[in-house]
Amino acid sequence: MSHRALRAVRRWAAAAVMGVLLSGCGAATGGGEKPADAGPRTEVTVEPITAARKITDAKGVTVATEKPPARVVCLVALCDDMLTELGMKPVATNSGLLAHPRFLGKDAAARIPVVPGGFLSPEAEAILSHKPDLVIGLEDTHGKLAPALKGATVFWPVQPATWQDSVGYLRDLAALTGRTAQGEKAERAFRHKLAGAESGRSAETSLIVFGSDENFGVATPGNDVAAGLFPKISDYPWKSRGVEGSYSMEEILARDVDVLFVETLSFGGPAEEKLSDKLAENPLWSQIPAVKNGKVYEVDSEVWAKGRGTRSLGIVLDEATARLK
Repeated sequence: MSHRALRAVRRWAAAAVMGVLLSGCGAATGGGEKPADAGPRTEVTVEPITAARKITDAKGVTVATEKPPARVVCLVALCDDMLTELGMKPVATNSGLLAHPRFLGKDAAARIPVVPGGFLSPEAEAILSHKPDLVIGLEDTHGKLAPALKGATVFWPVQPATWQDSVGYLRDLAALTGRTAQGEKAERAFRHKLAGAESGRSAETSLIVFGSDENFGVATPGNDVAAGLFPKISDYPWKSRGVEGSYSMEEILARDVDVLFVETLSFGGPAEEKLSDKLAENPLWSQIPAVKNGKVYEVDSEVWAKGRGTRSLGIVLDEATARLK
């Protein structure tokens, strides 16, 4: 897969603000980045949420509905995550997140209609056929749908880059739907889980890689919501170098990675081969401490790469901290 295709698949799967590519055979570029800062301790206090007919989110987007939205179409998995936290279900989705056992499970998720066209090109006519009073999509991918939906429904473009963004979106949706108690409960549970993980921060060096073939990428804080949690729970010395930057396999080897998490991505259908198996074809891969010690873990990309809401991030924390001992 080309680097351009890899950026597209990550945008489809995790929709990072800016992809950070890593080539398994490329030469080292740049260097000298400071390790990602763990930042201040997570505050566990949750401010009350007030029901509202109009909100302005942290990105400056104003959303107004005439009544609490009940028929919501999800074009991005964050939407499915938030609805689940609020005790709701979408009337249609294009995400596979709901099939996870800590969401609806396979049987219940199979009863939710799927929006045709996939993540990149959902069909406006199909969206409107579900008579939604709110459609939530990713701003840089689905913003182009706004003209086709205008006047028929309310469109809310979201663009999370950090876990704080995700919490903010949850609070805003809780206000719009009037499910304020559920929103506060979900936020409180996540904050306590993150604070608990911080208190037991591991000294091990961890790494999240994503991809589908011999080209793969490093998930970095600020570009990937799940990766933004890792400086708080482990040594995570990976920072974005911008669109043109990349980490080489040699650089990864030099970091002495202790625990490695792998997201195998695919275009819709099941992946034919695990990314970790493809990477094993590179002779440098076997020299990484995590590989030598059997601490390479394939994770569910629906949750780790796509979810980005408080429930998904809670699962990431549970799975990561269990491995970072």
